[in-house]
Amino acid sequence: LVKAGFAGDDHPRCIFPSIVGRPRQQGVMICTQKDVYIGDEAQKKRGILSLQYPIEHGIVKSWDDMILIWQHTYSNELRIAPEDHPVLLTEAPLNPKSNREKMTEIMFETFHVPAMYVAVQAVLSLYASGRTTGLVCDSGDGVTHCVPIYEGYSLPHAIYRLSIAGRDLTEYLVKLLMENGYCFVSSAEKEIVRDIKEKCCYVSQNFPADMMLKPSEQQETSYQLPDGQILRLGDERFRCPEALFQPVYLGLEAPGIHDIIFNTIQKCDMDIRRDLYLNQVLSGGSTLFRGLGERLLLEMKRMVMDDIKIKISQPKERRFSVWMGGSILASLEAFEPMWILKPEYDEYGATIVHRKCY
Repeated sequence: LVKAGFAGDDHPRCIFPSIVGRPRQQGVMICTQKDVYIGDEAQKKRGILSLQYPIEHGIVKSWDDMILIWQHTYSNELRIAPEDHPVLLTEAPLNPKSNREKMTEIMFETFHVPAMYVAVQAVLSLYASGRTTGLVCDSGDGVTHCVPIYEGYSLPHAIYRLSIAGRDLTEYLVKLLMENGYCFVSSAEKEIVRDIKEKCCYVSQNFPADMMLKPSEQQETSYQLPDGQILRLGDERFRCPEALFQPVYLGLEAPGIHDIIFNTIQKCDMDIRRDLYLNQVLSGGSTLFRGLGERLLLEMKRMVMDDIKIKISQPKERRFSVWMGGSILASLEAFEPMWILKPEYDEYGATIVHRKCY
């Protein structure tokens, strides 16, 4: 999702999916058809469009489509001129240097912004929770990260990345539903599955025991498809998010989300580990599954010594906590000297982003 707004606001002014849609076929009435549809409009017309996602696993893969999304944000959503406002962009931890430079170049060369800054998403999530030290587990649509932060600075050597997040879970749910005879193939149908995932799935507190239940003992729920058909959902509801804890279900040999939290903390200096265990913050839409925080606490308690206190914070607004942290940061007077100004870009080029944004 793209979340955009103004510094100092409590909530983003606009939230829309980072999707670019192009018509699959030439329309009969040419005058009524556009070449490109962005965000919600692409979502609504998904039946006749081929949908593209310019961001994959937290990293921009199609800059042309990304420019279209930013143009749409400025012109149609915020309705402002980019040259009148400094802009704060967010990036995934461990974002390739070339990506940061490309973002900087586009903002100054294409949108002619007066100033810009690139902030790490996890650090902003921590600011939004009112902390400067803690561990952020951020899981959105494309990637999951565990980022330890001490006194406002992320510790890059200890960051763990898991290339499993919301979109992968949606694909996995497609597969689980297919096993039961429900077929969702097109990009439009996959958006329906994403909605099923968000509304019906939850994290099991005892996965092996729940899997042993007979179908008649499982709690079923129903979901009405757009064509009126009723979908009956059983163990798919908890099997889908279980992949966060056991990536092997997605065919990946990777540690689960609880393992990467533990590994991240173990990679940090012993003196700050207790602070990190006590200040764990969940962030991003894929942490909204019912039961996720409770399951994480159970798993963590099995992994650490009894005398270590663990606290996992689950902010209500965690779907937007990155944006809220950015709103707080960009509105601070102390942040003024941090902006990359246009004259600085003209003098040093796009590499200035590495010197001023860290």
